[in-house]
Amino acid sequence: MKENVDHHVPVLIVGGSLVGLCTSLFLGRHGIPHMVVEKHAGTSMHPRGRGINVRTMELFRVARVEDRIREAASVLADNHGIMQGGSLTGDDQEWLFEEIDPGGALARFSPAAWCLCSQNDIEPVLMSVTPTLGADLRFSTELLSFDQDPGGVTAIVKNRETGEHSTVRADYLVAADGPRSPVREALRIGQSGSGDLFHNVSITFRSRMLAHVVGDRRFIVCYLTKPDADGALLPVDNGERWVFHAPWHPDRGETLEDFTDERCVEHIRRAVGAPDLDVEVTGKAPWHAAERVAERYAVGRVFLAGDSAHEMSPTGAFGSNTGIQDAHNIAWKLAMVLDGSAGPGLLQTYEAERLPVARATSERASARSAEHSHPGYEPDPEPMSTPAPGSASTPAPTPAAGQDPVPGGGGRQGGVLSVAMGYRYNHGVVLGADPDQPVVPERMRLCGDPGSRAPHMWLCGPGDPDPKSTVDLYERSFVLLCSEGTPWRAAGRSVAEQLGLPLDVYAIGTGPEADLIPANGGDWTEVHGTTAEGAILVRPDGFVAWRSAQAVADPAAVLHEVLTTLLDRS
Repeated sequence: MKENVDHHVPVLIVGGSLVGLCTSLFLGRHGIPHMVVEKHAGTSMHPRGRGINVRTMELFRVARVEDRIREAASVLADNHGIMQGGSLTGDDQEWLFEEIDPGGALARFSPAAWCLCSQNDIEPVLMSVTPTLGADLRFSTELLSFDQDPGGVTAIVKNRETGEHSTVRADYLVAADGPRSPVREALRIGQSGSGDLFHNVSITFRSRMLAHVVGDRRFIVCYLTKPDADGALLPVDNGERWVFHAPWHPDRGETLEDFTDERCVEHIRRAVGAPDLDVEVTGKAPWHAAERVAERYAVGRVFLAGDSAHEMSPTGAFGSNTGIQDAHNIAWKLAMVLDGSAGPGLLQTYEAERLPVARATSERASARSAEHSHPGYEPDPEPMSTPAPGSASTPAPTPAAGQDPVPGGGGRQGGVLSVAMGYRYNHGVVLGADPDQPVVPERMRLCGDPGSRAPHMWLCGPGDPDPKSTVDLYERSFVLLCSEGTPWRAAGRSVAEQLGLPLDVYAIGTGPEADLIPANGGDWTEVHGTTAEGAILVRPDGFVAWRSAQAVADPAAVLHEVLTTLLDRS
């Protein structure tokens, strides 16, 4: 233990932007006190990173903030499609896709739905919740240095308003400090990937006339492709506030100072196709699209999450969602190690699970930018390597008979859901996963396979008419699902007591011994790929850890071995 320590916390989070605040939220839901330090004075002021996919909304649903986020996002609730055209006034516009979930097919897979909420709107929601869950939020506070030893991490932080330095002692440190992560640099962790893809300047502006030009076309983004006036137009309120992403070419000697207000106004007018459009520039911010993934996600007691671990092309909003899902993964594992439910080996599975997902997803994000001809992106005509069959970059085949199509349709929108929530953990806190399966499958398959997100189905408690999704069962403990009348329920409760482990056990059926009843008469065993004699073990993050499709002679002994193996309790 280091002497002269000003603050002791179980977890120190470096970075208080979207991923850092989500790490705080998820740790707080597990009852883990922690500190967040952020060098900026407040949350993001710029509309960015606004596409929240279905899997992330499931996490917010379970964390009880989904309704608040949807309220913050209400102004863009009716914006759905992605459009492309030479301008907004010509006759050459086309929808790359008009609906994210045509026909409501997504409801088969999830109780949640995607959401369009800008980072500057969602961060205040998170910041209002996390202090009530044990977070010590410190803005205008910068990490100056850190070192670690076998017992913890000692960090020196500086209050940028007062200049005061203080020492923080933490059991673990989570670095959510962005793509230029000082923590990653200090750990000397390298990166792989294609590197810089393209550069844009994000221009926020006001225009009253633009809403009349757009009309009833409620797009998420419109890619405007006119030569010398290309860019991406995004609504902020569908009324007066807008964002335009203009290509920036520093490799050609172009500087940020070249983007004067006059140039920006003229560029937007030409791109929209309205020479008299009223444009009042209110802000400009450069941003860089890149494909980079850290070669390691952890060194000792320090973990990378979000942009510090991976950079991705923004097309598809995969980067921010992958970062939030990083935060969720490391949070439940830290919680179980800190409360003694698991051994420290559990934390080694963070890299084993999340690094392959980031690699596959970053490839798909780059491919999606090429598919959508994102302004400023000029992909190398010669690919770096040939993707393996079934990888995220391989075009998805037509689904076979009886196989669920991915909501969103085929073509340039097909397969997006398999990236967002169909990814798999072939190694880590999982037993029985097929190591030869691709991390991101060609088509989405959620049927209880070990390593995949557990299936969604609606259930009711006895005498309770309000159904809840199986997704709602998973947050703070492992969950064992079995059929009523089998020995699995007693075995699960017995093993939980023996190990001193939080384990929720639910017997599903329609008889008097059932804890949960299928709301629509469905067969839970069929949905989860087991039998009436089998059982399925689901992790706190909703991924299947283990499955038995048959009866066993001694279910308590089997469960004891499974849990001690998964949680490094040997």
